[in-house]
Amino acid sequence: MKRPGRQSQLAAGVAALGILSTCLSNQGAWSQTTKTIRIVVPTPPGASDTTARMLADHVSQAQGLTMVIDNRPGAGTVIGTEAVSRATPDGNTLLVNAPPAFVISPHLRKLGYDPLGSFEPICSLVSFPIVIAVNGASPYRTLADLTNAARAEPGELTLASVGPASLTHIGFEMIKRAANVNMTFVPYPGTGPAVNALLGGHVTSYFGNYTDAAMHVKAGKLRALAIATRTRFEPLPDVPTVAESGYKDYEVDAWFGLFAPAKTPKGILSQLAGWFTTALQAPEVKAKLIALGLKPVGMCGPDFATLLRKQYAEYGRMIREANIKAE
Repeated sequence: MKRPGRQSQLAAGVAALGILSTCLSNQGAWSQTTKTIRIVVPTPPGASDTTARMLADHVSQAQGLTMVIDNRPGAGTVIGTEAVSRATPDGNTLLVNAPPAFVISPHLRKLGYDPLGSFEPICSLVSFPIVIAVNGASPYRTLADLTNAARAEPGELTLASVGPASLTHIGFEMIKRAANVNMTFVPYPGTGPAVNALLGGHVTSYFGNYTDAAMHVKAGKLRALAIATRTRFEPLPDVPTVAESGYKDYEVDAWFGLFAPAKTPKGILSQLAGWFTTALQAPEVKAKLIALGLKPVGMCGPDFATLLRKQYAEYGRMIREANIKAE
């Protein structure tokens, strides 16, 4: 019997390796479905927690697996975020977090993780529009009205928001520079107190999450002047964006994103992205998110990574220029 030649043996070996590689790749992605996937939310129960649970429930039912939410607040999200950065990169420990942990805090303090190197960005799940608003009795009906008044009375007009060193504080400094105005930033420990200050007439304006001002805007007690995102927000179709109001390219994007530890296999990342984008597209999930003032996004993979790098550079530059310091 004729023995196979060397070329035939090599060809057979390459084919066998290819089959083995495919099997291992498939097994790497499929192994997640045999285990419990833990999603760490490094904040107390709130909007991020609600978003994570809603999407995890949909994915769990659709894929027949178990996903649990692990709230691990502390140190401004650092405790939970750092824990995920050190987790085994097998797709079974994930993180849902917002911009401060990745594009703001690294410029203000030393962290135990590299925001751009310790994680694999999977998807930007939802955005929560930031609104500029005034009291319903205010004479200002547009953003131009507000900035023109601020220009006429330097330092006299005030803006309430969470701070200091928050995303909205940075967004405020960006507005000041874009409009060439001098307004006074009034920091509050939370969006609730900031909204109450505007309702009480203690400040001129508010710059913060729409979700915390929504009921008062709907009731006419507050007036929304502009949305800080690049596109208009569905629940406020008549409210222009800041960019539409004359400040081209202005955008402050607040989001909740899904991350995995660095070196998680690409097959697993792709599978997770598919599961969560499908959940975001489900009509019942989308309706619930919008009702909460959240906008489904589903920007995944390289596009989300690009957004992170852009915001990291842009917000870092603004922190330095405005000399913003952490509390």
